[in-house]
Amino acid sequence: MQRRQFIAAAALGAVSTVSPSPAFCMTEVGGKRIPLGLDGHSMRSMRWKATQLIEFAVEQKLDAALFNGLHYFESLESSYLQGLKDLADRHEMRLYTGAGGIARNGKQFKDTWGTAEELLTMGIRVATTLGSPVVNVRIGSIDDRFLKGGIQPRIDEAVRVLKATSSRARDAGIKFGFENHAADLRSEELVTLVEEVGTDVCGVMLDPGNGLWAMEDPMKHLATLAPYTVCNSIRDYTVWSSDDGAMFQWMAVGEGMMDVPKYVDTLASANPGMPIFVESISNSARPIPYLTREYWKAYPNLDAFQIIDFLKLVRKGKPARIDKPAEGQDEKTFDQEHGRNEFLRSISYLREHCGAGLKT
Repeated sequence: MQRRQFIAAAALGAVSTVSPSPAFCMTEVGGKRIPLGLDGHSMRSMRWKATQLIEFAVEQKLDAALFNGLHYFESLESSYLQGLKDLADRHEMRLYTGAGGIARNGKQFKDTWGTAEELLTMGIRVATTLGSPVVNVRIGSIDDRFLKGGIQPRIDEAVRVLKATSSRARDAGIKFGFENHAADLRSEELVTLVEEVGTDVCGVMLDPGNGLWAMEDPMKHLATLAPYTVCNSIRDYTVWSSDDGAMFQWMAVGEGMMDVPKYVDTLASANPGMPIFVESISNSARPIPYLTREYWKAYPNLDAFQIIDFLKLVRKGKPARIDKPAEGQDEKTFDQEHGRNEFLRSISYLREHCGAGLKT
């Protein structure tokens, strides 16, 4: 079947033919337990597809898995997707999914599936077949803030696309989860976007690590966005002063500056039953050169007082260690082992300190 025929078939009602996933909700096990999940990006160095990621999540006794893009699937045929759902259902695991960038005027937009509207049509069909309550979407990265006109034309285009496909999402009982991705949006911009599209059909895909990148204290970021959140990924962080502003590095959960128990409790209280997905990314320091004129071209409407809480974090933080391969170890093997270990340490911390994980 050709791509456009495939998308057209989806638009004619294929989304209504599948059964829902099992319900997931808080349970009492020594206090409230929170579903715990794998964000597939944590295992990016393995280059696994959806089936392998589900099997890995099963091994780790997780409650959910997030495929935040269509590239995780070996096929988008209904029979293949239904097979993934059946596999997940057998292990009482819920699947969440995303479609990627939807702003055609953004730097990272790809027309693999045609227009952004066609991409979302496909995303809704995939989500419904998998039993995902959301289709996560985004603009791109901080690079979009430096384009002509800044970030606002990208926001306007995303809103247009979401409104154009909102009736299809409502009919399918699915919400769009708009992600703050690679410092493209700050929390106030996300709230405005979500409310313009409509909170009945659009919420936030929340990422504290990307909030930090956009010069926000992730705890303040959370306080603003928790009521809108429909999906999430979590990782820890540290940030410290540099000659031209700050450097930051993401870390395994529980090993950085985040008050993880408070973060998880706040998020779970606002969104009972929503899994906490771990997206471990680390071992790479990144700059936030806010002491340079060039950097502020990306934030022409941002006032200095809006980054006070971020600056307080910068003053407290210290540089993080960069791990390197052992002598004789190849880079690929090192990356795979490092990523796996970071993820396992993260879920262990969340289980022990945050009441995460429904399975024992």
